Amino acid sequence: LRDNRIELVRASWHELSISVSDVSLSDEGQYTCSLFTMPVKTSKAFLTVLGVPEKPQITGFTSPVMEGERMQLTCKTSGSKPAADIRWFKNDKEVKDVKYLKEEDANRKTFTVSSTLDFLADRSDDGAVVSCRVDHESLNSTPQIAMQVLEIHYTPLVKIISSNSWPEEGQSIILTCESKGKPVPEPVLWTKDGGELPDPERMVVNGRVLSISFLNKTDNGTYRCEAKNPIGRNSTEYVLIVHDVFNTLLPTTVIPSLTTATVTTNVALTASTTPSATATSIRDPNALAGQTGPDHALIGGIVAVVVFVTLCSIILLGRYLARHKGTYLTNEAKGAEDAPDADTAIINAEGSQVNAEEKKEYFI
Repeated sequence: LRDNRIELVRASWHELSISVSDVSLSDEGQYTCSLFTMPVKTSKAFLTVLGVPEKPQITGFTSPVMEGERMQLTCKTSGSKPAADIRWFKNDKEVKDVKYLKEEDANRKTFTVSSTLDFLADRSDDGAVVSCRVDHESLNSTPQIAMQVLEIHYTPLVKIISSNSWPEEGQSIILTCESKGKPVPEPVLWTKDGGELPDPERMVVNGRVLSISFLNKTDNGTYRCEAKNPIGRNSTEYVLIVHDVFNTLLPTTVIPSLTTATVTTNVALTASTTPSATATSIRDPNALAGQTGPDHALIGGIVAVVVFVTLCSIILLGRYLARHKGTYLTNEAKGAEDAPDADTAIINAEGSQVNAEEKKEYFI
């Protein structure tokens, strides 16, 4: 061998060793070692040279990419022998659905390998790191990696956050319009029911924040927050409903509504007494203290009973008075029907009473 890169390391009757520096693909082949003895001894060995792949490169990315556009990133490496393997990753997560292409180089010894990653740009890909990793046995478990940071432009995403979930009259409310987009959205625009804010003194806009003080019913309506950037615009709405002031009553002891009624009717069937009807309503001591209102059905029943008893008493009293009045007139008129004048009628009536007493004494 006549090459300055090849040196004889050891030579003896039993061993012959050489070293090759700065190995290249041209060094690959069959090497023969001959020992000139009687007879001549010969040994052969085949030297395989691995082609180390070049550092990969990613092409096909133009910044920025609009959301929804199709992206095709290509990772390519040359000079590998045997052909290298290419794998794609997005934020350290491997992407499987890729295209792989292997081509033989002009020297017919090494290969050029390329792989294409095809996907639609999404806002979630903004800032993602896409990496292309080349694995080869010549790299001693240390792969070569190329990286590309994605920049995706998209329209704003808008959301309104309220500081008060149950706004009441007299209170205040703060509406915050959160907008996220790339490029960063311009200052937002607040409107109410499709027009400008009607009361700038109470409705104050500070950047993305809308503050409304001393709420009242006229503030009810639909509030819209709109954000835009060079890519487009977007908006969202918030429906404000101002509720009446909720009065919180302190705990109090309420008189029970469940009652028991006792109706007592006394009717004296005498000429000198006046019938009476008395109704007494007595609270039920066992009534629940938790009742907060009167039992209208029970009260109506009690009133009906009282009225019924009163009417019965009046009817009985009328019949009694009518019966005794007739008896009195009949007794008083006995002996006076045939009298010519009032004096004679009185005398006849007294005589009738005397006769009645005499008859009574006679019978006794």
